[in-house]
Amino acid sequence: MIADIESALNVKLLLRSTRQIMLTESGLEYARQLEDILNSINEAHSNITAIRQAPKGILRVHSRTMFGVRVLPMLISRFRNQYPDIMIELTLSETHADLRQGNTDIDFRVSPPVEAGVKRRILFRCERYLVASPDYLAENSAPHRPSDLLEHNCLAYMLPGGVCTWYFRIAEQLEELNFTPRQLTNNGLALLEMARLGEGVALLDDYIVQRDLARGTLIRLLPDYQANNTIHDAGMYATILDTPLMPTKIQLFLDFVAKHVSGANHRFQLLETEATALTTQLAV
Repeated sequence: MIADIESALNVKLLLRSTRQIMLTESGLEYARQLEDILNSINEAHSNITAIRQAPKGILRVHSRTMFGVRVLPMLISRFRNQYPDIMIELTLSETHADLRQGNTDIDFRVSPPVEAGVKRRILFRCERYLVASPDYLAENSAPHRPSDLLEHNCLAYMLPGGVCTWYFRIAEQLEELNFTPRQLTNNGLALLEMARLGEGVALLDDYIVQRDLARGTLIRLLPDYQANNTIHDAGMYATILDTPLMPTKIQLFLDFVAKHVSGANHRFQLLETEATALTTQLAV
């Protein structure tokens, strides 16, 4: 059979001797491409089989920390009530996952993917708010314009490049503010807690600080400006491998999450429900 393939391709795939058989350079390349094709066939067979069966198995999910802590646990609990045979393995970090190498099914990211071989689903877009605690503002006058922040203790999220920059937009005018932070971290939860403790001014996603704003534990600053720490819009993207057929368990979970968080206010309603449930438990 190998000889027939070599004859059809007019190329040697194997080097044969009495002691061993080795792949040629052409043979190695041919085997590599065949492996990708066979993987696609196996994946297609698995997906077709899954359609006929009740969804089950392990669903490996990766998420940015804040979304994974504040939003996903309640959704996973509700999802498991509907699909008890699907076990979700949730991993959190501040960097995006390598879906193929990390054997990850879904990655929830705050920016759209740029690598080849993946596709995205936008779950929601959000704003980022500048916030500070009442205690901090009692000792420091609130800023009236972005440049006033240079006189404040700014708490920054650590991004590649080593330069801390916030961008402010008002009436189609964009202002860029470079600053030296008082505190620097690569974790959104730590940034939120430092703001609550009165360490300074932080820039955080609206759904993260919504509860604190309602309680008065944080106060929004410069509300007339659209603020960001990157040039792309803030939001949450579900990222998966670009395959011909999507496994049923992935499709079910993506649709479930989108149903509860997509739209202008759904993610806020989810957090309010979580807060109400927690208050009820504490009262009991």
